[in-house]
Amino acid sequence: MAKGVTFLRRQGRSEADPTAVLNALPDPVVVVGPEDEIRYVNLEAQEFFGTSASALVGTRLLDLLPGDSPIFFLLRQARETGSSVAEYGVAVDTPRTGQHVLTVTAAPLGEPADSVVISFQERTIARRIDSQLTHRGAARSVTAMAAMLAHEVKNPLSGIRGAAQLLDEAVGEDDRELTRLIIDEADRIRALVDRMEVFSDGRPIERGPVNIHSVLEHARKVAQNGFARHVRFIERYDPSLPPVLGNRDQLVQVFLNLLKNAAEAVPEQGGEIVLTTAYQHGVRLAVAGAESRMHLPLLVLVQDNGEGIPEDIRPHLFDAFITTKRNGTGLGLALVAKIIGDHGGVIDFDSHPRRTVFKVSLPMYADTMQEQP
Repeated sequence: MAKGVTFLRRQGRSEADPTAVLNALPDPVVVVGPEDEIRYVNLEAQEFFGTSASALVGTRLLDLLPGDSPIFFLLRQARETGSSVAEYGVAVDTPRTGQHVLTVTAAPLGEPADSVVISFQERTIARRIDSQLTHRGAARSVTAMAAMLAHEVKNPLSGIRGAAQLLDEAVGEDDRELTRLIIDEADRIRALVDRMEVFSDGRPIERGPVNIHSVLEHARKVAQNGFARHVRFIERYDPSLPPVLGNRDQLVQVFLNLLKNAAEAVPEQGGEIVLTTAYQHGVRLAVAGAESRMHLPLLVLVQDNGEGIPEDIRPHLFDAFITTKRNGTGLGLALVAKIIGDHGGVIDFDSHPRRTVFKVSLPMYADTMQEQP
């Protein structure tokens, strides 16, 4: 069936037909009543279940999906909380639908009472969560490596440097160039290990209410007075945002790293960085393997107009030692992934020529009555 939006004439105005709008959506949409009976399906839902609307309407969802499907839990939660909830990585495998791994969102409709809208997505958001789990795995790998380096490298390195200093005092001037080279290289390796030691700090972070705009303003001022002097900043903030549940110093470090990457990516002439904040209404993220659901309503976007991230490094961008910079260590984004993971948040990116966006979703501080810092 062809998808198109028709317009209704009402009191001299053209208005979109809601049914036509839903039928134009690329994702299956189903409305169920209080007994989980199907009351509406769009065209994509008919294709998804492999049958017509007339056959589906009135059928209970339990007749189409197994009773232990997480979708039924989502329906209950949407009704109980009165807000939309989402589950990522939901496996649906029935003779009628075939095999799918989906993002399923359930949102209460309100009228009729206890009705819920269910939408199914097969791609983008699920990939985002999968990649976030990969980022956290990469951060854990770096943590283990940092602990090993601190123990196995720093101690013998101190001995090598000390021996080189003693040799430097005993050898002639012609040989001192070599001993000083050993000392300089030992210092360089120690500095790298010191940078990595932050990953091996397993202590829980101290978190409280943080004004994310104060964090972004501080990071922007540091950037504009240093590495981003040539960049034009644009701020698109939602001033009504509640505080973040976070550690201010660590969040400053996150956005300084993201701003530094963006500033190095933009062109010398016409370089531009856009900082955006927004509230994601009623979204709760349930990640496979996690014991609790993450409520991450606070969204921060860092966008630049650089050439974009090379395709070959995108799958490994948050791994340690992955960098496109000539003198880079590749630890900046690995540290960002660790800090955001420690906050229970999600970081993702979308990159195209002239538009790369890093997206950070963070939890909200529960007690908004407390004073923001």
